[in-house]
Amino acid sequence: MSQKTKTVTVLGATGSVGAATLDIVRQQQVALGKKSVSIKALTAGSNWQELAKISIEFEPDFVALSDVSNEKKLRAALSGTGIQIAVGKKAIEEAAQLDADWVMAAITGSAGLPSILTAAKRGCTLALANKESLVCAGPLLMSLCADNDTTLLPVDSEHNAIFQVFDATRRNTVEKITLTASGGPFRNWSLEEIALATPAQAIAHPVWSMGAKISVDSASLMNKGLELIEARHLFDVSPDKLEILVHPQSVVHGMVQYKDGSILAQLGPPDMRVPIASAWAWPDRIEMSGDRLSLAKLGRLDFEIPDETRFPALRLARYAMEMGANACNALSAANEIAVASFLQEEIKFVEINEVVDFVLSCINKNTDMWLGEPDCIEEVFEIDKIARRTAQQFIIDEIR
Repeated sequence: MSQKTKTVTVLGATGSVGAATLDIVRQQQVALGKKSVSIKALTAGSNWQELAKISIEFEPDFVALSDVSNEKKLRAALSGTGIQIAVGKKAIEEAAQLDADWVMAAITGSAGLPSILTAAKRGCTLALANKESLVCAGPLLMSLCADNDTTLLPVDSEHNAIFQVFDATRRNTVEKITLTASGGPFRNWSLEEIALATPAQAIAHPVWSMGAKISVDSASLMNKGLELIEARHLFDVSPDKLEILVHPQSVVHGMVQYKDGSILAQLGPPDMRVPIASAWAWPDRIEMSGDRLSLAKLGRLDFEIPDETRFPALRLARYAMEMGANACNALSAANEIAVASFLQEEIKFVEINEVVDFVLSCINKNTDMWLGEPDCIEEVFEIDKIARRTAQQFIIDEIR
């Protein structure tokens, strides 16, 4: 009996997660035959060269490029292939609408939200590598998935780890969920040293290879603040059951403590292909090439409580969680603006949190709109827009 062809869409195919996903596709096509996986769509933001390269290799039905300025170059590169090409933000949503069995959502930031919601409405398996979708619109996304029989599988290493050891059928037995953090490049830096940190130093992650924005979030521990918010929605637990531990070896990715005192943990090498492979094959497992974790060679595992004085992003994220999804949306939007300004050397590293803190402080002055949960996706986008504008104005008026 022949195996059913798995149809796949990769949203954000030229980024690090997209590249790791396509590496798994390659391995599966070698192991099971080229026809075992069929690529429905590949998308990219502005990297038309890489999109063209992987499109020629994987022969998708459809490719989408968000950056309209490079349309002619992409069309020229793919001339004669028969691949359907579309450009613009709506083209990304069009790609998500195609009837793929399995969709990797790897577009970073709030830019990935429209395509993720589009895919969730279709009733597919949605592998989620985008933090902001749950942070900004967690209740809406989870409701869409439930209403449309969409299986949502977390791909972030920490949430995928929790997913693997979390007993969803006995949620009442869960006492605590622990997400781990490498601590980033500034783990042992003083406040004075952190204040002088440069973009080059912030993106030099000691363990993982990631994009600039995610690397800065790791350096500030904002990525862990966002992950706390994600975990609340993914696993339907109260904020008081969520904690962060710094674990510099980055091999224990997540732990669940149960009421009988047992702790179940997921361990693995710091390789994004591992959680992607878990989401790819769930509820089964596939054979993967790559390094295996050797605890004997590692020799020790260290854990420590994060210092919220040096890394106040965790405190800000918990504060936003207390106020509701709209505040979490504002937190994420303000952070995106602040990180972009830092990478452009317009503000200092420590001023990223000052921008976020200011935007959150504005929420209490606009309680009718900012507090609580969003009623619709339009409200999500409106709050995102206002938070970004507020952050930009604060940078102009108070910092530059």
